[in-house]
Amino acid sequence: MTYRRIQWDILTRVLLLLLTLCAAAFLLVKQWYVYEILVLPVIIYQVFDFYSYHKQAQREVEQFVESIHYRDFSRNFNVTQAPEDLEVGINTIKRRSEGLLKFAEVYRNLNKITNPTLKHVFVRELFGNMHNLMQPTLNQKGIEMEVILKDPDLAVEVDANLVEQVLINLIVNAIEAVKESEHPRIVLSTLQSSKHKLAIKVSDNGYGMSEEVMNNIFIPFFSTKKNGSGIGLSLCKQIMMLHKGNITVQSVEGKGSVFTLQF
Repeated sequence: MTYRRIQWDILTRVLLLLLTLCAAAFLLVKQWYVYEILVLPVIIYQVFDFYSYHKQAQREVEQFVESIHYRDFSRNFNVTQAPEDLEVGINTIKRRSEGLLKFAEVYRNLNKITNPTLKHVFVRELFGNMHNLMQPTLNQKGIEMEVILKDPDLAVEVDANLVEQVLINLIVNAIEAVKESEHPRIVLSTLQSSKHKLAIKVSDNGYGMSEEVMNNIFIPFFSTKKNGSGIGLSLCKQIMMLHKGNITVQSVEGKGSVFTLQF
C-alpha cells in the first residue's frame, strides 16, 4: 500500500531523533560540551521538522473541509423560494457531513485497509451533487463548470461518500489551477470502454504541469503548493485503490490538466 511509505517516514524521523538524543546524552556525560553545542542545532531542526509535518497535514485537511464551506449555500439561497433551495442545501450539507466523517475515518487509518461501502450509484447523481455543492464557489470566482454525460443511466458500484470526496478535491485543485486563465473552465465527463469499464474525468484549462510533477504528484508529501503537504492527491489515489480502480493525470503546461478516475 502507498501509505506504508508514510509509516516508514514517521518511523525514520523517530529513530533519527532518538539517536540524536542518545548522542547528546553521551556527550553530556563525557562533558564534551563543544561537541554538545554542535549537536544541539540538529535536535532543534528535528523537533521543528516534526512540528512542520503536523502543521502541513493539518492544512491539507483544512483544504478538504474548505470546499464544504456552508456560507456558500446561505449566500445563494433565495429566501422567497425557500422550500426547494433549503431542501437541496440541507440535504447536501447532511450528505457531505456523512462523507466527511467517512473521509476522516480513512484519513486516521492511512496505513490500514479500509473496506468501502459499495452501492449502485448513478453517475448523474454524483455529478448533480458536485454541481449543487461547488456551483456557488464557481459562480463567485467566475468559473464555468460543464457536465458532459451522454448516458444518464450510467452507474457504478462505489462508496459514494469517498468518491465524492475525491471529486471535491480534484475540483478544488482545478479551481486553483484556472484562477489565472482568461476564460476559466472545468469539465466533468465520463468515458466507457468496450469492456464496460467506466472512467470519470475532471478537466481544466489551467496552467498545467510538467512531466516531472506528473510523475510525482500522487506520492505522499509531494506538493507544488507553498503550504501544501502532498496528502490530498495521494489520499485520492488510496481511495481509488480501495475501489480496485486507479487515478491518472495528463497535462500540458499552459493548456490544462485531465484527471481520470478509472473504475
